[in-house]
Amino acid sequence: MSDTQPPAATSNGAATPTGDAPLPLLMNLQYTRDLSFEVPGAPEIFTTIREQPRIDLSLDVQARPLPGGNVYEVSLQIRADAKVGETVCFIAELAYCGIFTVNIAQEMLEPLLLVECPRLLFPFARNILADVTRDGGFPPVLLAPIDFVALWQSRRGQGAAPVANA
Repeated sequence: MSDTQPPAATSNGAATPTGDAPLPLLMNLQYTRDLSFEVPGAPEIFTTIREQPRIDLSLDVQARPLPGGNVYEVSLQIRADAKVGETVCFIAELAYCGIFTVNIAQEMLEPLLLVECPRLLFPFARNILADVTRDGGFPPVLLAPIDFVALWQSRRGQGAAPVANA
């Protein structure tokens, strides 16, 4: 039998390795806030297209504080527009979110919320988008990995406002 004590729990019940400091990042839950899939030309579009559609993607990351101190909602918003020529094949929109508890220094908050949190959410959002496009009658949209550091740096270079404090 070991005489070591089990790890202590934080106020939200998350065990910490040392027992004296809360975890720096905890994903409390994740969910689909909004999902939309539209095939404006159905059913004719399925019999008239003869080539793979061109897919234009847009991605945005947003974070906002929630009541309760160090809890934030991070939203990964993805839009996929598929066209053959000028004909719209489908439009898919997804807002996939996570609720995170963060216990870090204020100067590290923005990169954590806009880089690390979306990195954790991305595989799930990618899977949802692939499933909905496949289930909609098209080849699945398989998103390539996203460089969230470059996205964050680009956003900062454009003068985007930093994440607000609670």
